[in-house]
Amino acid sequence: MYREEYPRPQLVRERYMVLNGAWEFGYDDAGVSLQEGWFRPGKRLPLQIEVPFVYECAKSGIGCHEERHDTVFYKRRFTLPPDWAGARILLHFGAVDYRARVYLNGTFVGEHEGGHSPFTFDITGWLSEGGQELAVWVNDPLEDKSIPRGKQYWKVGEESIWYTRSTGIWQPVWLEPVPDACIGAVRFTPDVDAGRVGVRVRLEGDWQDTALKLRFSLRGETLLEETLRATGDCLETACSLVRNAVFRHDPCDAGLLWSPETPNLVDVDMQLLRGDTVVDRVTSYFGMRKIHTENGLVMLNNQPYYMKLVLDQGYWPESLLTAPDDEAFRTDIEMSKRMGFNGCRKHQKAEDPRFLYWADRLGYMVWGEMAAAYIFDESAVARTTREWLQIVERDYNHPSLCVWVPMNESWGAPLIARDPQQQAYGLALYHLLKSLDATRLVVGNDGWDLTRTDLCAVHNYNHGGMDEPDKYARFCRAVGEKKDILQEVPAGHPLYARGFAHSGEPILLTECGGIAFDAGHPDGWGYTRAASPEEFLEQYRRVISAILASPSVVGFCYTQLTDVEQEVNGLLRYDRTPKCPPEAIRKINSLYRSGGIA
Repeated sequence: MYREEYPRPQLVRERYMVLNGAWEFGYDDAGVSLQEGWFRPGKRLPLQIEVPFVYECAKSGIGCHEERHDTVFYKRRFTLPPDWAGARILLHFGAVDYRARVYLNGTFVGEHEGGHSPFTFDITGWLSEGGQELAVWVNDPLEDKSIPRGKQYWKVGEESIWYTRSTGIWQPVWLEPVPDACIGAVRFTPDVDAGRVGVRVRLEGDWQDTALKLRFSLRGETLLEETLRATGDCLETACSLVRNAVFRHDPCDAGLLWSPETPNLVDVDMQLLRGDTVVDRVTSYFGMRKIHTENGLVMLNNQPYYMKLVLDQGYWPESLLTAPDDEAFRTDIEMSKRMGFNGCRKHQKAEDPRFLYWADRLGYMVWGEMAAAYIFDESAVARTTREWLQIVERDYNHPSLCVWVPMNESWGAPLIARDPQQQAYGLALYHLLKSLDATRLVVGNDGWDLTRTDLCAVHNYNHGGMDEPDKYARFCRAVGEKKDILQEVPAGHPLYARGFAHSGEPILLTECGGIAFDAGHPDGWGYTRAASPEEFLEQYRRVISAILASPSVVGFCYTQLTDVEQEVNGLLRYDRTPKCPPEAIRKINSLYRSGGIA
């Protein structure tokens, strides 16, 4: 069954049509598709593909992961429901890797560049009577390292920590009808200390003589109703949800705060009115959540909070970057929580919003990343920055998303430790994200070569095997006292770039472990190896107990949740079956930490 869940959980309308499923498909290795007019109605393509799965994966029905096809073509016919007549029709793409040109009924509609960000076209003016034919040209040049591609390998196949690439449509394609005057976007900015939420709504079309009615509710009980008269295309207000004193003195009493332990969500019903007539209606939600740093600690809702994270690559064996179904997102989160983690670092991938929806609902903190490019030049800077702008706009309202990670291990800026231009790029990304989003923490460069940052994020895989006690003793010292941590040179890199130093930021070990274990894959890649489930658990205990015993480290991120292709250092196999009892992992993650924060 093709994926048919509602693709945009933060702005929901009653009517929509998912275009996932069977599409015509073809390779354009000769680069002739546009010149030969493959987009024209009646031109048939030789293959069939299941959207939103890429041709490299089995779920697509093709599964040619060892073949290189930089340019591909899609076609799909559809008919609009009769009751959509008179509405404007929006065509949405969740993500297409990497460059897309879209045609409807033989006419060019628009184009988009960016492999992880969404885009939308108003296709009303290109609709024909009766059936419609949609065509999409996609180009993803394999060897262009200025493209932000994350863990996707720039060669055919996979190797070491690099995985099979994804070419083409990999998130849902869908349609929705909207009235001429409609709600275009909404931002919720919670203020936990004041007990209120800032609301900003953008209107589209003819908003004259309209008003916006807002209804806030918690678990079905109305908290507040407010109506705003439209005096422009952007409406702003601040809504008080409870008495200020409740939030100042005992936030828990309000029953409103979002956390992994209490994932309370405030539902919002928004109606655009012209007189007594409902012109447009959408539903959304937000979480009252505050995250900041104080005295070397991470504070969640004004309380010290110890982050126990797991690195999540977001790959599946049958579908690569695309989740096989919506339940797969929920399953990964529930299994992670079962093992005693309270969040994940989504690594080198701007994940499908459906994952963030389940993280919001289930209570699961997320560190958000974007895919990195692998060279530093003007094109890579522009491409990466442009996608960051779009991702922040898309994901701003998700309370589970607590930290932005604009750079990992100096990927895309390999000389940032000493080069002023590359340092300027890192600083620009940090300040860009802080300017767009003041509600979240930002890690300047996760791992090493840090410049400006809210968290001191350190990578250390040097715990050694069971037969390397000296190496393990050094690991314990390296994650122990602050002075020893700051003197580390992870992977030969200084912890802070030249001209920068630790300024009291909370210290977290944001990559560690990476223990390889899979009896069926003895040659699989990892940082150390375990020969049995018992040895695996003992190695895991050694790593985590050393971190939890540290008086200076206030959180960790273990590498990693699942195996991915040749990389077998997951707590789960690639098919999500556990390598050892999840309760055993949970018991270790629950070990006492000095200071009582864990």
